[in-house]
Amino acid sequence: MAGDTVKKLAETVGTTVENLLEQLVQSGVSGKSADDIISKDEKMRLIRHLRKPKGGAGGASGAGGAGADGEGGESRVTLRRKKLSQLEVPTAQGRLSNTVNVEFRKRQSYVERGAAEGAGEKSRGKKTAQKKTPAPKAGAAKGAAKQAVTSRAAAAKPKPKAAKPARPPKAAKGAAAKPEPAAAGAKAAPAAPAGQETGRRRELHIASDKRGKRKVKKKHKRLVKVVSPSKHLFEKPTAPVKREVVVPESITVAGLAQRMAVKSGELIKQMMDMGMMATINQTLDQDTAILVVEELGHRARAGKKDDAEAGLVSEMQAVAGDRVERPPVVIVMGHVDHGKTSLLDTIRRSKVTDSEAGGITQHIGAYRVETARGTVVFLDTPGHAAFTAMRARGARVTDIAVLVVAADDGVMPQTVEAVEHAKAAGVPVIVAISKIDKDDADVEKVKGGLAEHGLVSEAWGGDNIFVEVSAKTGQGMDELLEAILLQAEIMELKAPEQGAARGVIIESSVDKGRGAIATMLVQQGTLKKGDTLLAGNEFGRIRALLDENGAAAERATPSMPVLVLGLSGAPAAGDEALVVGDEKKAREVANLRRERMRESAHAARRQAPLGDTFDAVNAGASTLNLLIKADVQGIAEALRDSLLKIDSAEVQLKILSSGIGGINVSDVNLAAASSALVIGFNVRADGPARKAAAEQDVTIRYYSVVYELVDDIRQIMSDMLAPEIKEEIVGIAEVKDVFRSSRLGAVAGCQVIEGMVKRGNPIRVLRDNVVIFEGGLESLRRFKDDVSEVSSGTECGMAVKDYNDVKVGDHIEVYEKVETRRTL
Repeated sequence: MAGDTVKKLAETVGTTVENLLEQLVQSGVSGKSADDIISKDEKMRLIRHLRKPKGGAGGASGAGGAGADGEGGESRVTLRRKKLSQLEVPTAQGRLSNTVNVEFRKRQSYVERGAAEGAGEKSRGKKTAQKKTPAPKAGAAKGAAKQAVTSRAAAAKPKPKAAKPARPPKAAKGAAAKPEPAAAGAKAAPAAPAGQETGRRRELHIASDKRGKRKVKKKHKRLVKVVSPSKHLFEKPTAPVKREVVVPESITVAGLAQRMAVKSGELIKQMMDMGMMATINQTLDQDTAILVVEELGHRARAGKKDDAEAGLVSEMQAVAGDRVERPPVVIVMGHVDHGKTSLLDTIRRSKVTDSEAGGITQHIGAYRVETARGTVVFLDTPGHAAFTAMRARGARVTDIAVLVVAADDGVMPQTVEAVEHAKAAGVPVIVAISKIDKDDADVEKVKGGLAEHGLVSEAWGGDNIFVEVSAKTGQGMDELLEAILLQAEIMELKAPEQGAARGVIIESSVDKGRGAIATMLVQQGTLKKGDTLLAGNEFGRIRALLDENGAAAERATPSMPVLVLGLSGAPAAGDEALVVGDEKKAREVANLRRERMRESAHAARRQAPLGDTFDAVNAGASTLNLLIKADVQGIAEALRDSLLKIDSAEVQLKILSSGIGGINVSDVNLAAASSALVIGFNVRADGPARKAAAEQDVTIRYYSVVYELVDDIRQIMSDMLAPEIKEEIVGIAEVKDVFRSSRLGAVAGCQVIEGMVKRGNPIRVLRDNVVIFEGGLESLRRFKDDVSEVSSGTECGMAVKDYNDVKVGDHIEVYEKVETRRTL
């Protein structure tokens, strides 16, 4: 406060200007007025003056709530301070919603050591003086409190009896008291002289030799009536409290009322005044919620789309523990029918291929293989062209890729695609050349073909490991496992085992008895039974965990594939899954993701189709509606992607629904309403659905092999194509002469020079090889007889319908239209 005026200093400390000027004069600073500036040295002089002990009871009061009280030479400085702050009071749900203004008042008293000791000696017998002295409050300086306690203790301690003079008897009220002899065994204390206060402390002095015979009178505790204040300490805000409300993408009316700290009924009433009818559980979009918040006088802030999800990720990162070694996750990729699953069969000593339709893998399988050197987790992906998305997804979640190439086939299209997926995922590739037991196996051809795509064998000076294997004889299996574990050891794969689990969904399906089932690959943490799992748009508490063999498991550690039961629905393959501590937060994020998916789907339908629909209508395009039901989510996704790749400008393929599970009555009703074809892949329709399909004439087709389904849909779309119309020239006649007829007009005398002229076919009139008219024949005669056709080299007469400008030398071209069936 250097450079403040006297007036400003008086306002700061809370005293009058006259009182402050008087204190300045007493401290030796004179000649000041209200507008004069007080220097730092003058302020220090004023403070030193206030700290000095004063000689009488009329000590000057300090500035700003600071005062010096004196009595009998005692000096005391009291400081009073006020502090305003705000408290956030949580509601029952634990959110900060109520703000209360609180005022803290603090008073500190400072007493000099010498003055305190002197006051203690004089205060003996002066009870009223002790009551006058204010005790230091909580928060006062420890030194001052300690001095005050020391002075009181010194004052209360009795002095030796020999040095203590006898006291005169106490005077009666209104008259002098009669003197009593001071005997050694007196039971009454000597009375105080007149003029002293009657309410002071009494003391009993007895001889030291009879002290042990005295009976100590028990002190009776006085019951003190405690009067509790009838009013609470918090005051009701005089002005409405404005809050900053974070509004997510979607929120219920009850949730919005809770964030604004108002009752739900009041919020619904306000919305009715705004013309919106809503219930307490109705969901509001972000724009509507912002309008309601601003209407109630609060500040609205639009929450970001990933606020809730980012909070979950940050919580997981906070609880992640130490990183420990984990087994490698290996994906097996390659072209269709190159022996990927048979290779895994030999390693696992099982027969998985026989259970797949057509011997072709239809979905991703996850297996754990125990070896002498450790555990390896294998992911078997389909090699068919329809499963591109599944291969790409599998490459992203694995550590090592094993590329299986048949020695007799060499590099094929899906082989090249697998190499690209592995490179995009940044995983090392180990090449397994399979079927080397065949007579036409050519290993060098395979190495050369892969070298063109960046995979060079170590034998050729490259970095990739090539292993020759045979699933039939078992050759090279140990070498393949050795190469995988060696690569994993070099990579030093580690993941935190403690904390909440996090992973990715490999596959999902719906079982009629067990509900939604998801295959999850744990990437970090430990997944336990009873955890709340959030996977894509679905969530739920885990009811059971099963390993790849169907046995129950209590927990799943990193790099362990496990079947999860208990989700609200089947999540999409490739969705990230994580354990959430709060089920309410998991439900909020799942609903947010569902709403986002619905909005994107609506936006796609709103944007695409307006222009495309009008173009299709103008072009006369037809539509094939499909409803697809599959056994697992990955199959449904692959079928959808494969069918949508069938390109046709005239036949639009529209997939109304793509889900998992059996075909029910609801699916049949939807197909009947939209004239759709129902496709069941490895699923069947139940009895009521079959009956409804027969009544409503709905076609249901069943498939178990992907390429058969794709070929059939392509054929159906080809049948829906409009036939291709080609024109074939039947004959050409040359005009030799022109005659006039009252009934027919101009009649051309012609000679057929090529082919055959037919009366019912369309014609063109050409002059100098330029078409000048298109139409038909009104009459075809040979001599005077009407004929239907005239062959080459024969003369005839032709009358062209609605055209009389035929001249000598023109050519009349006769043609016919031929329809040709088209294919996609």
